Amino acid sequence: MRNPGESTSDAVLYEGAQLIIGDGGAVLENSSFLVEDGRFTAVGTVGSIDAPAGSGHVDLTGKTVMPAIVNAHAHLASPRADRTEELQHWAYYGTGAVMSLGLDEGSVGFEMRSEDISNGARSRSAGRGITGPEEGRSEVPFWITSEAEARAAVQELATEEVDFVKIWVDDRGGQYEKLTPELYGAVIDEAHKNGLRVTAHVFTLEDAKGLLRAGIDAFAHGIRDQDVDDELVQLWTDRPDVVLVPNLPNPGVALDLSWLSGTIPSERLGEMQAAQQERPGAQESFGIQARNLARLSSAGIKIAFGTDGSSPWTSHQEMEDMVRSGMTPADVIVAATSTSAELIELDAGSIAPGKLADFVILDANPIDDITNTRQISEVYMRGQRVERESLRERWTGSE
Repeated sequence: MRNPGESTSDAVLYEGAQLIIGDGGAVLENSSFLVEDGRFTAVGTVGSIDAPAGSGHVDLTGKTVMPAIVNAHAHLASPRADRTEELQHWAYYGTGAVMSLGLDEGSVGFEMRSEDISNGARSRSAGRGITGPEEGRSEVPFWITSEAEARAAVQELATEEVDFVKIWVDDRGGQYEKLTPELYGAVIDEAHKNGLRVTAHVFTLEDAKGLLRAGIDAFAHGIRDQDVDDELVQLWTDRPDVVLVPNLPNPGVALDLSWLSGTIPSERLGEMQAAQQERPGAQESFGIQARNLARLSSAGIKIAFGTDGSSPWTSHQEMEDMVRSGMTPADVIVAATSTSAELIELDAGSIAPGKLADFVILDANPIDDITNTRQISEVYMRGQRVERESLRERWTGSE
């Protein structure tokens, strides 16, 4: 898009696009925005911004621009090389930041929080999460059985300055003893004493109510066992700062993955497409969570965004599924950008002066059709163009 040789300044003026700010406001037509030193410094319409002498210029007529996605619930690899590769994949698909939630081993996740990865998204880390003993599952989290162990785990996480404390409150279909109210209450209390917030993997309606009463700060999943009731909605509206990251399940319908052509090796993509099928059981599970998301969203509950996985393209499927549940494309974009950035305390997520210049240039407007988030023309991280072509060649082995 921009030839650096055309400018003599770090500043670049982008003009002509439909601009989705990320705050829920109206799309700005014939927009103009200025990027300097990796941040947005001015936003307006064409002709309203005085760019510094020598600034670069990019004509975006016919394009739509939105903030880069912020994923508040994913899981990144712990080895540095693998994590770097994953962050580049996330950036390729338009994600500017990822919260790795509770399965990070060692110190790499903390070290990389302050690093700008070439062609990559930024990351945050919850370190090791906290759960009851779960033999046969991941041994990364702290396994606790007493309030003393709960508080000790939080104190260790506090020394690492985690971005969130993650807890699991789920018996995995009766396989394990889940955290009791006394145990998760101790975690939440100790976290708050140490200036930390707590987010919960939850499954049942009753556990969600208990967690709200105990002071939880966010939910890393929606309620999955039944439709929410009036009591839950009231408990939640009484605590308006509690955020829901819904993480909708597979909708149970055969998905067309052809839009991934050229980014995933053809043989692998063929296998993925062949695995797509109608699954009535999954449709029922999706229906519960979709109805719950629709009700909580309409009740004014703060909705953020996450995918609970490591496949970066699923962000676009999650946004489609959130619309499928009843949210508007505009509300989904707010959830996936500014609300998630606020949740993980990141100065990004909207195209506004002072915010980090993480943005995506699209060939079509996702307000009209949320699947247009997949029509990516360019991605910029901290004002730098992501070299998507070279990444694609490396991953697929073809030009």
